[in-house]
Amino acid sequence: MGPGGWMTVVERTSPLGADVLIRMVDHHLAELGCVLTGSDLALAERLANCLRELVVATAEASAADRARVRVAVHRFVRGPRSRPLASARSLAAVAVLIDDTARQLGRPDLVGSPAR
Repeated sequence: MGPGGWMTVVERTSPLGADVLIRMVDHHLAELGCVLTGSDLALAERLANCLRELVVATAEASAADRARVRVAVHRFVRGPRSRPLASARSLAAVAVLIDDTARQLGRPDLVGSPAR
C-alpha cells in the first residue's frame, strides 16, 4: 500500500518476462554467431527473428499461447540435451518446433518452410 492506504499501480510496457525471453534469444544468437556460418547461421537468425516476433505478438495473449512461445524459446536456447544446438541437425529440429508454434499462433508469415 502506498501513502494514505492507496495501492500503488505500476504500468509495464510489456508483461514481465517478454524482455527476458528476447534477451535470451539475442544472447544465444550471439553465441551461435561465433560457431555457425553460411546457411546454418542464416537459419539461426531466421529462428531468432521469428521468436522475437512471437514473444511480442503474444505478450498480451492467453497464458497458453505465451507458454507455447516460452517453450520454443527455451528449446532454441537449450536445444536437445543429447547434442549441442550448434549442430545443423538439432537446429533443424528446433526450426520444426518454432515453425509449428508460429502456425498454431496464426503467424504463417513467420514460417520458413511450407506446412508438412
